[in-house]
Amino acid sequence: MKQKDFDERLQASQSAKEAMMAKFRQRPGPDDPAVSERRVARAALSAARDVRVAERETKRLADEADLATRREAHAADQAAQELRAAAEKEASDARLEAERKAARDARYAARKARK
Repeated sequence: MKQKDFDERLQASQSAKEAMMAKFRQRPGPDDPAVSERRVARAALSAARDVRVAERETKRLADEADLATRREAHAADQAAQELRAAAEKEASDARLEAERKAARDARYAARKARK
């Protein structure tokens, strides 16, 4: 295996650096029409993406508001049902208590009548 001496390695390194610089210099400048077209296209894509993000955010907020409204309506329905159930239970308890009192009074009156 043949080893390269220092000058050959230095020359290879220099030619590689020059090739990289030549490649870099061939790139179009910032005022090139192709570069400005790509920049405009990227800006248009970015603007479209921002619009889509804003639309998604608006839709998400509208969905959250709709969900909150439905939850509030459901909670109001449940509260109304609970109030109705409590009122029915209270009326039932009052009716039962009145029946018990009437039965107690009837027993008392029957006991008085026997004496």
